[in-house]
Formats: sequence, C-alpha cells, structure tokens
Amino acid sequence: MIDLEGAMAAAVAAAEAARLEAPPNPWVGAVVVDDLGEVLATGATAPPGGPHAEVVALAGAGARARGATLVVTLEPCAHTGRTPPCVEAIEAAGIARVVVGVTDPDPRVAGAGLDHLRAAGIEVVEGVGATAVTDQLAAYLTHRRTGRPYVVGKVAATLDGMVAVADGTSRWITGEAARADAHRLRAESQAILVGAGTVRADDPRLSARLGERTYEPLRVVLGRAPASARVHPCLERSGELGPILDELGARGVLQLLVEGGPHTLSRFVEEGLVDRLVWYVAPALAGPVGLPALVGLATSTMESLRRGHLVAVTRLGEDVRLDVEV
Repeated sequence: MIDLEGAMAAAVAAAEAARLEAPPNPWVGAVVVDDLGEVLATGATAPPGGPHAEVVALAGAGARARGATLVVTLEPCAHTGRTPPCVEAIEAAGIARVVVGVTDPDPRVAGAGLDHLRAAGIEVVEGVGATAVTDQLAAYLTHRRTGRPYVVGKVAATLDGMVAVADGTSRWITGEAARADAHRLRAESQAILVGAGTVRADDPRLSARLGERTYEPLRVVLGRAPASARVHPCLERSGELGPILDELGARGVLQLLVEGGPHTLSRFVEEGLVDRLVWYVAPALAGPVGLPALVGLATSTMESLRRGHLVAVTRLGEDVRLDVEV
C-alpha cells in the first residue's frame, strides 16, 4: 500500500531544491512510486527552458513508470510553453494514477491538466498534502491568481521593536545566522524593494550573496537613488504602489521582498499589500530613542488592532525568526 502523504512529503522536499532557479515557473516536485510503495524516481523543476518535475521523474523511472503512481505537488500542465505539455509525457509513460497536491490557477491550466488525465483513463487524486504545498508555492499561486507578486515584508529589530539605535546605526542588530537566513530570503525573491531614504542612509547592495544562486534579484527603489549608490542598476519608481506591483508581476516577479525602511514598509502594511511578515528579533533592547520598525500606523482601539496569523517560529543562533501572515 502506498503512503500518499509520505510520497507527497518527498515531492515537497524535492521541490525545495528548485526554489531558487525555477522562477518564473513554479518550483514543483514529483515522485514515481510503484504498487509496493517503493520510490522509483524523484524529480524537480529545472531552470526555465528545462524539463518540468514530472518529466524528470518519469525519465528517472524509465519503463518502470508503466502502471505506477506519479505524485506531484502541482497540477501537471496541459499547454505548450517552453516545453511540451507534461500530461502528454505522463500518458505516454503509462502512469496509472496521478496524485496532486494543489491545482494550478494559471488560466492556461486551471483544471485542464487533470481533465486531460481523466480523459486518458488515468486515475486522479487531488488535495494530498495541500497545506504544505500551498505554503511552499504561496508566491507562485498568488502571482497566478492576482497578476501581482507575493509581498514579503522583512524586519530585523530589537525586542522593543527598533531597527536602528539613537545614532542611526543598525549593523548589526541580528547575528550571523539570522543574516545568512535573510540572504536566503533575498535569493528566494525575484525582486527586492527599498525606499530611497534607505539607499541614502545605508547604501545597501541588496544582493543575495548565495553561492548556489546564478542570478540576482531585481532591485527596486521607491524614489531616486544617488548615482553613486551601490544599488545600481535598479528600477526606480514612484507613485501609487498598486501599479508598481502590477508592473513587477508583469515582469515575472513572483515574490517581492520589501526590506524598508520603516516608512516604506509601513506604507505597504497600511495599504494592505503585505502577504507575510518575516520578523527577525534579537534579544537586545535599544530604548525609546531610536528608529522603530514601523511608523505612522496609529491604532486607536483594540478592535482595530492589526492581527496576523503566526505561521512559523525559527531559532537562528541567539535570534528568532517569526513568520506571520497578515
């Protein structure tokens, strides 16, 4: 008997290996399992232009795929893009059953992949491991549903919510492990956004600085960056945030990381444009004279308090990472 939940967990783990290189395609994992539950092959989405996870897994299984079960995190595609439709490869391989975590909201798919498989006489099982897959593919799913990036707001602050001390310095509030994790968060994003004030104050590079990353995120500045700033080349924009998000979505940005400063992040929060906050907390106190992480978000009553949903708590050395859906 096949442990479908366990097989989907293996597919999710395989997908994680494609997280940095697959965009603007979704990072998908696939596992081919025989009737005894033995994993015959696994696959993950290759960089754009390369094979999708299903095709990689089927190639690994070879002739043993006939009559087997394919477990895949996202609905297989039924259209021709940079590569042929995955459903055709699945059918040709003789797969008897396809187990899917979530359906693909891309209008070119949106159930058409599953319909094709069923029409070919292949059994389809939906919704296995859907919670884990939805969390893993949150950026992709949001982009395909809205046309805009999934917006992550990032903060590194003291226990009393300060991102800089009285003299204006902020390096380093958090430790090495938290900073390394933040670079991973940058690498998982296709664009990073800061305000021009942050560029003038800190002159950040906004690079991911990860060895396994082959390209850097698009750098976006709200306002004008000084000509000598290290953030160049960058995209400079001003005005309403909605059209900026629309443009980034059209450019294939699945996840936008908003790093600040406080006024910029607060603006995104105030307009309800942040999907998730990643808040690094250091066990340190700055006192009342400093720069708070968020500014101008007046809350007059307890009923109007902005509440989120705590998704994860991760210890990073002496610091803590809080993931909050807002």
